[in-house]
Amino acid sequence: MSFTAGKLAYGTAGLPDLLPSVLGELGVPGESGPLALDLPSRVAVLLVDGLGLNLLRAHTAQAPYLASLLPAANTLAVGFPSTTATSLTSLGTGLPPGAHGVLGLSMRGPDGSILNALHWDAAKVDPNTWQPHPTAFERAAAAGIEVRSFGPGRFRGSGLNGAAFRGVTLDPAESAGELAAATLDALADRPARDRVLAYTYYGDLDATGHRKGVGSAAWRHQLAHVDRLAEQIGTALPPGSALLITADHGMVDLVDDERIDVDAEPELRDGVELIAGEPRARYVHAVPGAAADVLATWRARLKDGWIVLSRTEAVEAGWFGRVDGGVLERIGDVVAIATGAGSVVASKSEPSFLAKMIGMHGSLSEDELLVPLMRASN
Repeated sequence: MSFTAGKLAYGTAGLPDLLPSVLGELGVPGESGPLALDLPSRVAVLLVDGLGLNLLRAHTAQAPYLASLLPAANTLAVGFPSTTATSLTSLGTGLPPGAHGVLGLSMRGPDGSILNALHWDAAKVDPNTWQPHPTAFERAAAAGIEVRSFGPGRFRGSGLNGAAFRGVTLDPAESAGELAAATLDALADRPARDRVLAYTYYGDLDATGHRKGVGSAAWRHQLAHVDRLAEQIGTALPPGSALLITADHGMVDLVDDERIDVDAEPELRDGVELIAGEPRARYVHAVPGAAADVLATWRARLKDGWIVLSRTEAVEAGWFGRVDGGVLERIGDVVAIATGAGSVVASKSEPSFLAKMIGMHGSLSEDELLVPLMRASN
């Protein structure tokens, strides 16, 4: 693949800017954002996991309804790393990753072990402590807006849901039909319901891409299902409501020959306390005093198809946006991102499925970073 770096857009046209812009238009005091959306009083956000802008543009034949919305769409940059846990928390809080502190699939936890953000046990690591900022849903509810959330029931009570969507109860909706019906019902005009903010999550496109790749027939068929879901909601909106459709990241297909296994190359473990992040965006935490040596080793090994920076360099490059003091130590001493079709896996010390995924995201290519913001209204 060719690497075209996407431009991060915190504070101008980033995914974290979406809900502050929505809340501002819904009249929440103190809320504003850079996106001019001209919204009615009842709004739903449909987030399609893995629906990158470039992927949608390349597959409009499979998604005619979404394609019809593209000419008027905004382009958003999701933030770094371009991955679900980080992007959902950026969306839910209206903050860049460096402020909310959910910095990827896995991070060094408070006890020095790995915290997996997608399998986050809230009883062990308190999401209110890890991510202490009020979410957009808390702020909306405090202003009298009815807030709703729909998605897989397994996320209810999870640490990630608490960090990203505190203040709104997740109502389980497993199938596309359930999601469509629940979203439309939430937007229905009822007495004493003047303002509504609903959030709907659909994850099957991302899951298919991970297993089969975005170049697969399976992914294209799944995109057609996404298009049908969006059309079912968008063409049946009650009067005075709007649907915003966006995503948490795009995706690229990996190449086996560009996969590096740290469990098969002991030198990449020398001086290393812990490796976190994900295959295309790695955090390497060094033992005390070894950071410079670890950086040199990783730079020497990951020459082609990678950018390898120190923590300080990555922060100064603006990858994380504003970085709060308590978040800084969650970033590795070394940060490595893929610029080609490569990945860094740990075949023995991480779940084996990570090393077998065909489609992946996390880095800063346009294919991973850019997502559409489309609108349907009635």
